Amino acid sequence: MQRQILTSLHAWKAKTKRKPLIIQGSRQVGKTWAMKTFGAAAFEQVAYINFDNNSRMQTLFSGDFDIARLLLGLSIESGVNINPDNTLLIFDEVQEVPQALSALKYFYENAPHLYIMAAGSLLGVALHKGTSFPVGKVEFLSLYPMDFAEFLLAVGEKPLLDLLHSQDWALIAAMKSKYIERLRQYYFVGGMPEAVQTFVDTQNLQAVRSVQQDLLLAYEQDFSKHIDDPRLVMRVRALWSALPQQLAKESKKFVLSEMQKGARFKDYELALQWLKDSGLVQPVYRIKKPHLPLTAYQENTFKLYCLDVGLLAAKSQLNPQVLLEQNRLFTEFKGALTEQYVLQQLQANQLNPVFYWAAEKGTAEVDFVLQQGQEVVPIEVKAEENLKAKSLKSYCEQFQPKSAVRTSMSDYRQEDWLTNVPLYGVGIFVKRSKQ
Repeated sequence: MQRQILTSLHAWKAKTKRKPLIIQGSRQVGKTWAMKTFGAAAFEQVAYINFDNNSRMQTLFSGDFDIARLLLGLSIESGVNINPDNTLLIFDEVQEVPQALSALKYFYENAPHLYIMAAGSLLGVALHKGTSFPVGKVEFLSLYPMDFAEFLLAVGEKPLLDLLHSQDWALIAAMKSKYIERLRQYYFVGGMPEAVQTFVDTQNLQAVRSVQQDLLLAYEQDFSKHIDDPRLVMRVRALWSALPQQLAKESKKFVLSEMQKGARFKDYELALQWLKDSGLVQPVYRIKKPHLPLTAYQENTFKLYCLDVGLLAAKSQLNPQVLLEQNRLFTEFKGALTEQYVLQQLQANQLNPVFYWAAEKGTAEVDFVLQQGQEVVPIEVKAEENLKAKSLKSYCEQFQPKSAVRTSMSDYRQEDWLTNVPLYGVGIFVKRSKQ
């Protein structure tokens, strides 16, 4: 497989003032694979240490943070003589030994020449448990499920991806049927690396669904494994289970009272934070006004999305037969899969947080709003070739943005007040726009 993160890792290595790098991302998105693959390509040797259930590392980091002592222990554990000039040092599942996280500060201050990467499936959760964290002494990089561009590469469609990069929209439109076929597959398979590899190897959608169900089960087992409070476990499960139903509504705003009568936000705040920190959900908050900084206009109202479109399809028990029924897949659950898909492409291809805008009286709503440079760009999502964009037009009349985007099944077109981008090209379009 080819992942965009590998380019970022090579850029990290080339920095003159480099800090230890922490890769964030939910379980099974490919963090370990990315670190090992990069290490094998860019270094003579890799010293890999897995901290999960590792009593030796617990003991090593419970002592002082003398660098020579730590490196000796890490060399013995990994079986690699750590040479700062040619060795990548990997700390995997580092959240299992919180002192190892703290030690990154001392590695940076006292051995800045070392190449150190760290990752952990529930690292975000661990950081909220009072772990002493080396603020300002590390760098962060997020890894998400594979986006549509990476999926095209995985299924052997590099020419289609190269064409998208060329932005030759006339030729892209001529190849539309090929893009739509692959996009349908991506909606079902999603971007979890194991599911994608299973699809590549077997072309069997039932086998893909089996992988997805195993992943969902593993996530649910994590709830009780890593949360001590039974009431919090119950609320985490309730939020997680409610995702498909809430996204299937016409208005996708997450409404707690529809999940449980009399439920209050403060009762579920910790549960939402846990799911967010673990990377399993992505809340998209409403903003009152699309002005910079967007966070200053954020409200507590939100839409709640899954980490991956394929997992959302699996949670919704979407039948593989839908893949054969023209464009029905894109409109299933009132376009919920399409919004999930677009959000994934936005997350994977630009760094800024994503919001949505809704008028005070609910008369208009723009699906996503994000910052690009010093501009605020509204993005309206259409699951079909429907080119009506009443809400987006209302937004533009009120706020006069320099640019506005509608993404749909229609071909690329530039109009006076908006740009229509085909759904299969939205990730590449956003990535190029930020450059």
